[in-house]
Amino acid sequence: MGIKGLTKLLADNAPKAMKEHKFESFFGRKIAIDASMSIYQFLIVVGRSGTEMLTNEAGEVTSHLVGMFTRTIRLLEAGIKPVYVFDGKPPDLKKQELAKRFSKRADATEDLDEAVETGNKEDIEKFSKRTVKVTKQHNEDCRKLLRLMGVPVIEATSEAEAQCAALCKSGKASILVYAVASEDMDSLTFGAPKFLRHLMDPSSKKIPVMEFEISKVLEELNFTMDQFIDLCILCGCDYCDSIRGIGGQTALKLIRQHGSIESVIENINRERYQIPDDWPYQEARKLFKEPEVVTDENQLDFKWNAPDEEGLINFLVKENGFSIDRVTKSIEKIKAAKNKSSQGRLESFFKPVANTSAPLKRKETKCILGSPKSQVNLKMIFGKATLKHRPRQELASSAREPEKPWKQRRKLKRRIQIRSRSLVVERRRNKSFFSFEVPNWLVEPVLCWQGEEFPDAATNLGFPDGATNLCFFLC
Repeated sequence: MGIKGLTKLLADNAPKAMKEHKFESFFGRKIAIDASMSIYQFLIVVGRSGTEMLTNEAGEVTSHLVGMFTRTIRLLEAGIKPVYVFDGKPPDLKKQELAKRFSKRADATEDLDEAVETGNKEDIEKFSKRTVKVTKQHNEDCRKLLRLMGVPVIEATSEAEAQCAALCKSGKASILVYAVASEDMDSLTFGAPKFLRHLMDPSSKKIPVMEFEISKVLEELNFTMDQFIDLCILCGCDYCDSIRGIGGQTALKLIRQHGSIESVIENINRERYQIPDDWPYQEARKLFKEPEVVTDENQLDFKWNAPDEEGLINFLVKENGFSIDRVTKSIEKIKAAKNKSSQGRLESFFKPVANTSAPLKRKETKCILGSPKSQVNLKMIFGKATLKHRPRQELASSAREPEKPWKQRRKLKRRIQIRSRSLVVERRRNKSFFSFEVPNWLVEPVLCWQGEEFPDAATNLGFPDGATNLCFFLC
């Protein structure tokens, strides 16, 4: 269940903490993924039609394998490095929630039988999804598949969301991930610095990935982390009942007014709101703050290996009836994706260096890509346009702007359209800047940063789709 209504609550009260991203913008990132939540989605969506599901010749369900195989390849092809985290033993506080889920599935099974008898297709579709449960066999199948694909698998001691959050908060570079991907919002309550929703949604939905940043959530709400945890408990979590009649907005108002659950209980209207007997909110709070997780890097498998071709063919084709052609092509995709993912992100090229030159007078220091040649030809890979620029020294030697080649440029900016791509030419203090709004731009320049040149570091830089307005200064 996660935290009830937290997404809408944050959208209404902390919108700056939420950002939409393209799927491809996470190129080169390590992402910890809640495996159980993903498997649950696959069982509901992949190959389901009413009560019928994808199965092999033995009648065993394979929807989870199809979903895990195809979505993981999509992640790898986008340059993302997934780390799947599987649930361990559930905490005792969750037993009550698990009992409720069991009861709901039993009720849904009865409703499904009635819908089948009456032939109501809409009810069959609805109630069949409510009967879905992730079993130990589903988990074991997906673990085996991921290991054969060469993707890291981590066994959580208890809750997978807590383990994912611990990886995201880790101070050790070898086990540090960029964000947690799940659909349960309690990853934020466990303290994950960055949290992603819709990362595992199918590409056909065309839903952008939503990123939440916990530091901005606390800043927007003007809360401490303890107050945010109390807010989530009042909204409703997996570890204890909530106070009936208190929703997200009321919980937010009460925490802002009283500061903690203890103070809320002391001042709440007992006639209007009935507090559950023996309410274990303190134990739930402790579980969120001090979850049982693995932090020893020696116990965590963080290696992306080459796929086991023979093992994948035996497991998917021979044991589960997959098409041999499809599996073979997919293996080639995995190999190509592994080579692609070895390329680092743009910021990985920048290293702190001692700056002996005088500080720049600009308000902001921008990434500067320059060419040491006195005459520069800048060719757009999207067209045949060529721009020639005189060296900076000649421009700086005169207080006036030279007549050529800039005589006709009266305005500060000139926009040239090249196959619907934009190139902005701008003059600043007798220096010429070329600002590109071009995704996937490949260049071979000399990299300059804060006055220092790195001639070998900038070869074949790959800019992801999210990189726009890149500033190129021609020296």
